Amino acid sequence: MARCAALVLAGGSGSRFGGGTPKQYLCLGGRVVLRHAVDAFLAHPLIDEIRVVLRPDDQPRYVAAFADLALLPPVEGGQTRQESTRLGLESLRYLDPDIVLIHDGARPFPDQALVSRTLEALEKYPGAVPALPVSETVKRAQAKDGGKNNVIVGTVDRGRLWRAQTPQAFRYKDIRLAHEKAQGLEMTDDSMIAEKFGLSVALVMGNEDNIKITTQEDMTRAERIMGYSQAITRIGIGFDVHVFCPGDHVMLGGVKIAHDFGLEGHSDADAALHALTDALLGAIGNGDIGTHFPPTDAQWRDADSSAFLKHAASLVRQCDGDIANVDVTIICERPKITPHRAAMRTKIAAMLEIDEAVVSVKATTTEGLGFTGRREGIAAQAVAAVRVPSI
Repeated sequence: MARCAALVLAGGSGSRFGGGTPKQYLCLGGRVVLRHAVDAFLAHPLIDEIRVVLRPDDQPRYVAAFADLALLPPVEGGQTRQESTRLGLESLRYLDPDIVLIHDGARPFPDQALVSRTLEALEKYPGAVPALPVSETVKRAQAKDGGKNNVIVGTVDRGRLWRAQTPQAFRYKDIRLAHEKAQGLEMTDDSMIAEKFGLSVALVMGNEDNIKITTQEDMTRAERIMGYSQAITRIGIGFDVHVFCPGDHVMLGGVKIAHDFGLEGHSDADAALHALTDALLGAIGNGDIGTHFPPTDAQWRDADSSAFLKHAASLVRQCDGDIANVDVTIICERPKITPHRAAMRTKIAAMLEIDEAVVSVKATTTEGLGFTGRREGIAAQAVAAVRVPSI
């Protein structure tokens, strides 16, 4: 039986999508987009090995998403998709598979039948690509008025036009050699490289749901495909207080801040992360932070509170939930929070594996009133919105 490897490309920065997190690592239905694609290949009986090609900066995100899977170790990509593919193909030399599937990690829904159709076509052709026929009328245009407007100069015969998708399948040695020859050229997909060097590529029917996530609108469509049009949003609220004690810093929002005092607590006393943990647990109705991490348990003494927040996020994912946004308010007279807000947002977004754009961190005082006004301690409150499938 032919040995088949799947190469999943996840080296893009997602600049067209926007936000601080590459689109392939955004949460979709409780798992990152890239994980959906990999899981689809894991479920296919004809695929023997899977390797992800990634950016070096995304290594922590990769580990968080795939720590529970026995995949081939990931490899670093290059500056372009073409270079990343070539490096990925080179990394498979020692396996010497008969067949390789090359897939864009931003396409989360390569269904089993589509993969099978693509592989079956390799019995007759050295390459195969899933594609959809163009159904709209296609126009050629010419720029006018200094590029401000376009005018139609012709209509293209759409009868032979197809929209290519991935995974694209090839006989391994053929496509690896073609990529080696194509170095320095600029080509938009692997079938184009195959064509350039004389490989005949078959078209098989694709799937309309096999979308590539490039924009926010694409993510909305992906959520609809997963049934999120029927999702409900649940809200959780958290509150936490810690008293000052002797020390030289406080931990807030995962950031170490120099201060005249420390905060007393069984763990690192990060009131912001504690409040946010409770908010997430509240949104899914799963107890509170003390239920999961009892202060009587010695293993949590001086613990990094990021572990608590990550655990709460994992419980949300187990419910097939998606964290829509979080909002944290820190209440204190000192230290000043504003200089550290950006770092806190970045830290929290990474812990929750969500886009920084949906993380809010604010600060306020009580105008000298109460225990925070007397500078006896710090309080924090948080709100979290979680989307979960309707019952």
